Amino acid sequence: MVTRKKPFSGKPLKILFVASEVEGFVKTGGLADVAKSLPSALQAMGHDVRIVMPFYQRIAGREKAKLLVDTELYVETQPAPVEYQIKELASTVPVYAVDAPEYFGRAELYAENNQAYADNGERFAFFSAAALDLCEKVGFQPDVVHCNDWHTGLIPFLLRTRYAEDAFFAETKSVLTIHNAVFKGVFNYDQYSLIPELIQKRYINLEVGHAHISMLKAGVAFADKINAVSPNYASELLTELGSHGMAEDFQSRANDLYGIVNGCDYDDWHPETDSYIKQTYKASKVSLTRGKKACKRDLQQQVGLPVKDVPFYGMVCRLTEQKGVHYLIPVLKDFLVNDVQVVIVGTGDPKLAAALREISDTHKEKFAFVEAYSNPLAHCVEAGADFFMMPSEFEPCGLNQMYSLAYGTLPIVRAVGGLKDTVIDYDQTPQVATGFMFESPTPEALLIKLQRSLLLYCQRPQEFKRLQLNAIACKFDWKESAEQYISMYLGEEKGLVTPVFSSQIAV
Repeated sequence: MVTRKKPFSGKPLKILFVASEVEGFVKTGGLADVAKSLPSALQAMGHDVRIVMPFYQRIAGREKAKLLVDTELYVETQPAPVEYQIKELASTVPVYAVDAPEYFGRAELYAENNQAYADNGERFAFFSAAALDLCEKVGFQPDVVHCNDWHTGLIPFLLRTRYAEDAFFAETKSVLTIHNAVFKGVFNYDQYSLIPELIQKRYINLEVGHAHISMLKAGVAFADKINAVSPNYASELLTELGSHGMAEDFQSRANDLYGIVNGCDYDDWHPETDSYIKQTYKASKVSLTRGKKACKRDLQQQVGLPVKDVPFYGMVCRLTEQKGVHYLIPVLKDFLVNDVQVVIVGTGDPKLAAALREISDTHKEKFAFVEAYSNPLAHCVEAGADFFMMPSEFEPCGLNQMYSLAYGTLPIVRAVGGLKDTVIDYDQTPQVATGFMFESPTPEALLIKLQRSLLLYCQRPQEFKRLQLNAIACKFDWKESAEQYISMYLGEEKGLVTPVFSSQIAV
């Protein structure tokens, strides 16, 4: 158990949290979860936090948004300013939405029919500029501008160039959180007309080739502090493989690079209060056993598998190679020879989906593939499965392994990124173990661990239940993570921050 820091007791900070999506309004991935939970945790500590996001067409409750300012973004080199509105969305943390229909009045956030919008560079260059432009117009002078991923990578650059002599931002510092470095926001110079500072002077270190600029590179180069969403992922970013080709960028900022593991939103993911699951249960042997048995039966009925007491393996993810689906497919038929059941829920790569459908068609009694995104079903998988598979090729933090632990469902993960920081492998430290972990990025290594978990379930049922109780005792509190973010904002830490999680596991 890691010792918690002394809670922050200094002057409250003004924090502008800028993200391209926020859970509760619009979401495509884990970034949205962080953009909801971290600002809330910071606000609960007494800080003045405001969120800025685009006013997408898909936003839930957009018809109730309150108009704050009808304004324009003026850039000297532009023939005409860009008109936009600042709207406030109903939320416990103030949320400012940048409304520019020409950029955000579209059916989706980033892409349609698996094709990214051709002007994404211009769209998020505008969003970055507008996020700073609106501060003075709404009267919010931030101590910290907290940026997230490539979509907001130009904000630290603008603070150091356009606003370098602006008294309003004289004390403002910037932080960039890396949720996934594989997406670098690389666009042609033509898309940066709203950021003439990028064009008037050539920044070779931000270029990809001679005609393209990476927004993520800009953020890494100019932010005051950089953090990854887990300590192990921060370490991986210093390598060529883990950084997806940006090792030199991160190595040059190593003293300002932090790793802070994400928290888990237990208001939404908790077996004692989950309204989606068949039977709620507590962290006791009797309650957990009864609850998971009821939830397993319900899950089997929902996905069309026979109702029987067999080891059940679940997976909920985007169908991409990042999530390791290509490691599972080659060995899934071999694993289904055993008396087991498996369900995979998700959408994505058509080729991966076709391969899973084919296996499902030939193994209807043991394998169900649900090609859909369903939050209620995801909750039922977490509660009803005995094991949850996350054989990721890379995983900056991961949330599903935290959800699984909360429900006493043992994660089977690859030892990468945040998975390595949050799951304790049974074969390495059995007494405090919370799941299973494998190193090699191969189907064979995954199959060995699946068989290993099956042996534990079938041959040592009491030991399996002990691990379930270990898992459900783990807690990843956003309050603890938020305290580490404050320490980073204030410069009280240096280098890679230790992972913070607590448990009640008795050694």
